[in-house]
Amino acid sequence: MIRFTKVSKQYARGGPALEDLTFHLRRGEFAFLTGPSGAGKSTILKLIYVAERPSSGEVRVDGKSSVTMSRSEIPRLRRRLGVVFQDFRLLDDRTAEQNVAFALEVTGTPSANIAPRVQRALTQVGLASKATALPGELSGGEQQRVAIARALVNDPLVLLADEPTGNLDERATRGIFQLLRDINSSGTAVLMATHDLDLVRNTNLRTLELNHGRLVFDSAAADDPGAVQ
Repeated sequence: MIRFTKVSKQYARGGPALEDLTFHLRRGEFAFLTGPSGAGKSTILKLIYVAERPSSGEVRVDGKSSVTMSRSEIPRLRRRLGVVFQDFRLLDDRTAEQNVAFALEVTGTPSANIAPRVQRALTQVGLASKATALPGELSGGEQQRVAIARALVNDPLVLLADEPTGNLDERATRGIFQLLRDINSSGTAVLMATHDLDLVRNTNLRTLELNHGRLVFDSAAADDPGAVQ
């Protein structure tokens, strides 16, 4: 579903972010992206949702190629992706349900369909009772759940999570991670960038480790050599 083939990314300032990266994520899979700051984790996510294009190589997402994809195809692809960030990125003057609804409004969803889909997404993340709360009235963990509901409301094929627990305490971190596991169990693939090595070590989920823009370890490779091809 997501395939990187000999992908490199070079920025005009700052040097290479990724070098000769090859791996793929299967439909419905859960995988961690780990590595020190500057290793290339966020760059990988940006290439998947086409905020950036590779300098060389190819990124394929749901059959669409970075080599041939036109600008007009990008919004359509992004509707198949859910993206969650460390800093939540909620609109402070809108309620939880309004923040989730916004993701549907910008894609032209008929107004009659918005309310039931928003309710379903908030229920899925355990926040149906906080639908009318503003972000400032919610805890950090609850704000991240709203952000996840917003990412889920379009029924994405894959959820991209960029340090989703980075601003949360240990208890909230466990709750968000379990929510991501539940989402994955329902069939949505999850690719989660994280610095939290304790979280990674306490699971048997696939781990892709980066260092200086290179893939230095893939836990799936030992059991399935095709996983990184």
